[in-house]
Amino acid sequence: MKKTAFVSGCFDLLHSGHVAFLRSAAEYGKLHVAVASDATVLQLKGRAPANGEAERLFMLRNVGCVHNAFVSSGVGMLDFEAELRELKPDYFIVNHDGHTAAKATLCIELGIAYVVLKREPEPGLPPRNSTQLRAQRLPWRVELAGAWLDQPFVSSLHAGCVLCLCIEPTHEFMPRSGMAGSTRNSLAELFGTELPPIEPVQLAKLAFRYENGVDLARGDISGAQDAIGLCMPGITRQHYDGMCWPSKIECVTDEKTLLWLEKNLALVPTFERPQGYDPRAGMQPTAEHAAALAEAVEMTWQAILDKDAALLGESLNANRAAQQALLPAMFPPDLQVNLPAWKFSGAGGGGYLVTTDTQHETALSIKMRR
Repeated sequence: MKKTAFVSGCFDLLHSGHVAFLRSAAEYGKLHVAVASDATVLQLKGRAPANGEAERLFMLRNVGCVHNAFVSSGVGMLDFEAELRELKPDYFIVNHDGHTAAKATLCIELGIAYVVLKREPEPGLPPRNSTQLRAQRLPWRVELAGAWLDQPFVSSLHAGCVLCLCIEPTHEFMPRSGMAGSTRNSLAELFGTELPPIEPVQLAKLAFRYENGVDLARGDISGAQDAIGLCMPGITRQHYDGMCWPSKIECVTDEKTLLWLEKNLALVPTFERPQGYDPRAGMQPTAEHAAALAEAVEMTWQAILDKDAALLGESLNANRAAQQALLPAMFPPDLQVNLPAWKFSGAGGGGYLVTTDTQHETALSIKMRR
């Protein structure tokens, strides 16, 4: 008799990564799939699934390697326990990121072989996960000027502003790139593929607290500019004076200004930030350096108000110089840039350069979110 295999999961937004996992699991025996109910997804992830349980079940039953699929009767991390006890398969199979001690212990109790697989994409296909897919339609954040002034250890030395652009996902941007990717993933975990109809400042506060937790007094925080830049359309001017959250937020969404920014700015990719990158290594947080950064931001703001392309380029270079004096590790020593005006978006170390050279051979256009 052929052996049996058992897997469980949400399987929301079924993608090639799911199918690759199911095919690998089916190599162990006739594959039974326990699908989390809508209530369980809401309980575990804090949001409803993009696809309801009936639709998820329909799709899984029509994957060729699946022998049977059903909605688990329980709730929580072990929502499948009743079905596992009844079926008593030969193997219970999980991805490495789905492994828990509770699952392993349950299998030991039932005499079921517990198998942990690596998450491997199908050869020739990109790695996929549901959070990534949910995030594809969410906006991205470009920090145009003032990065680090949103951190209290800088703005407590000298108050200043951060300017952020909210842009549409017109390109497949690198995840580790200084474009607020981690905050964007948090938004995907909370809300799925679209920002909800919540007042933008309140939405940004929700995202900020979700990513940082309730202890906003700690020193190592994801700056508020990330959440604000993602949740508020157009360009935001955020005023910081020693606190985690800005004392004032201005939002500019008039069409002439947004069209001018689209015409005069572009992004040039460099390389993804390396793992373990620490922009604070060797930092020089002095009042003089913080003041220079704040002054550079005001130059950028004036360039936007006047729609002065030459001043905009000059201000990008002034921002870069001020940031380099403040945090030298932002700029890799082997970085070669052949642009007349540029700066990193975000905390540097790789990712994308913001430039006024829209005709550069690798320049990516931007589309402002209205």
